[in-house]
Amino acid sequence: MEFIVSALDAQHFAHLYGLSDEALLNLGVHAMTVDGRPGAPCRVSLRELEVGARVLLLNHCHLDVASPYRSSHAIFVGDRAELGVMAPGELPEIIKLRSLISVRAFDAHGMMTDAQLVEGETAAAKFREMLAVPETAYLHTHTAGRGCYLARVDRA
Repeated sequence: MEFIVSALDAQHFAHLYGLSDEALLNLGVHAMTVDGRPGAPCRVSLRELEVGARVLLLNHCHLDVASPYRSSHAIFVGDRAELGVMAPGELPEIIKLRSLISVRAFDAHGMMTDAQLVEGETAAAKFREMLAVPETAYLHTHTAGRGCYLARVDRA
């Protein structure tokens, strides 16, 4: 069972790109400068941002479903980030470089059916295992510590 990891669409954030810190704060978005790597995983490019890069910290509804699991959380998006595209079976940098991630399985109704913790470097095997379950429609990955959404995983 092959998987594909999907980034968030850059168009959802394009209206924020290049805005002043003050304008962003008025929208509830914090502009920051990356000071360590890893540390700022961009959900659009699916890459760790380089030290010195400008990053936007904002709340994003990553699970916009009519279920008790509807969820939003803080995410990083690189200012002017471009869409990262993964090949089937490819793990993006923002997952590989995490020491521990939470992988959550959802059915077609947005109900969580399973959740597992796994090291980022070994996540591919867990994705395949969880997607092999027939009732699993998709997976969401999160940082284990802070719980921030990383990316969606589907069958390729």
